[in-house]
Amino acid sequence: MRTLFISFGTRPEAIKMAPLALELHRRGRFRVVTCLTGQHREMLDQVIDAFDLPVDHDLGVMRRAQTLTHITTAVLQGLETLLDTEGPDMVLVHGDTTTTFATALAAFYRQIPVAHVEAGLRTDTLYNPYPEEANRRLTDRLAEVLWAPTRAARDALLAEGAEPGRILITGNTVIDALLTTADGPAPPLEAAITEALSRPGRKVLVTVHRRESWGMPMQSIARAIKRVCNQLPDTTFVFPIHLNPVVRETFRGILGDVPAVVFVEPLEYRAFVHLMKAVDVVITDSGGIQEEAPTLGKPVLVMRDTTERPEGVAAGTARLVGTDDHVIQEALTSLLTDTGVYEAMATAVNPYGDGLAARRIADHLEFLFEMRDRPPAPFVSP
Repeated sequence: MRTLFISFGTRPEAIKMAPLALELHRRGRFRVVTCLTGQHREMLDQVIDAFDLPVDHDLGVMRRAQTLTHITTAVLQGLETLLDTEGPDMVLVHGDTTTTFATALAAFYRQIPVAHVEAGLRTDTLYNPYPEEANRRLTDRLAEVLWAPTRAARDALLAEGAEPGRILITGNTVIDALLTTADGPAPPLEAAITEALSRPGRKVLVTVHRRESWGMPMQSIARAIKRVCNQLPDTTFVFPIHLNPVVRETFRGILGDVPAVVFVEPLEYRAFVHLMKAVDVVITDSGGIQEEAPTLGKPVLVMRDTTERPEGVAAGTARLVGTDDHVIQEALTSLLTDTGVYEAMATAVNPYGDGLAARRIADHLEFLFEMRDRPPAPFVSP
C-alpha cells in the first residue's frame, strides 16, 4: 500500500487539511501518516479535537518567542529521520506557513515528491504578506503536484512556468471544512459572546494578527474601530484576540475601555464558525476568512494592502481597504448604514469552492498512483 505523509503545524493548515486527511482515511486506499510540527500549539490542538483528526507524530517545535529560523531548522531536523522511517511515496503540504516550506524542503532533500494543497496564491509582493508570500512561492517550486484552488491560482502557476499537467483546480478545502461545520450543531458560546450578540444593532467580527500589521497599521485599525463605535453607538464588535502579546497590547491599549468592543479569547473552530454565522460583517487581515465569510453570506473588509485571494474582490464578496483608519472607517460605516451596499456584498457569488475539494484531491491521488483510469474534472468557479 502506498504511503502519504501529511504535515501541518498551524491552526489554518489543520482546518484546511483535515477534510483531505479524513477523506483519505475513509477510503482506505493509502496508508496515511499525519505529522504535526507544532508550530502553533493551543490553537492547533483545538482543531485536532474539533475534527477528531488522527495524529501519528508531533514534532513539538514551538518555543517561546520563536523565530522563523528556529521553526525552519527544527522542522528540518525533526523530519530528517522521520521521513526515512516512514518512507512515504509522497509528502502533502498546505498553503504558505514556515512549516509548509520547511516540510517541502525536507522532502526534497530526501527526493520524495511533494504535493501542494492551495498552490498558486500570489500577491506578487515578496514581503507582503511576510513570510507567507515567499513560503508559497518556494513550496510551489519544490512541488511536483500543484492543487490550485481557483483558475487565477492556476494562471499564476502557468505564468511562472509550471507544466499544465502538474496542476489541478480543486476549489479550496477550507470550504469543505466550513460547510461541514456550519451545518452541524452550534456549540455553547461563552457568556460574553452571547451577551454581545443579544445587543441591538449590527454585529462586526474582528480578527487581526498578521506580522506585517504590527505597529502603526494595527494602531490605525484600532483607531478606525474606535471612531465607528463613536459614530454608530449601536454597533457591537466581537474580537477574538490573538494570543500574540504584540496584538493584545496594541488593541487592548486603544480599545480596552470601549464598551462596544467585546474582547474574547481565541475560539475553537466550531464556535468561531457559528459566531461568523451570527454576525453581520467581518473585518480581517486573515487569508482563510476571506474565503470562509463569503460562503456564509458575510461581507468582508480586508485590512491589508495586498491579497493573494483577488477572486473575492473581483466577485464583490470582499473589499480590500488597507490599514488607513479613515478608509476603514468609511468602508465599514457604509456597510453598516447603506442597505444597498450591504446586500450587494452579502449576495455576491462565492468563487472559492463547492465543498468537494478534498474529494477531487483524493481522486487525483488515486489517478496519480494508477488506482483509477482518469483524473477528476477540475473545479469550475461560478
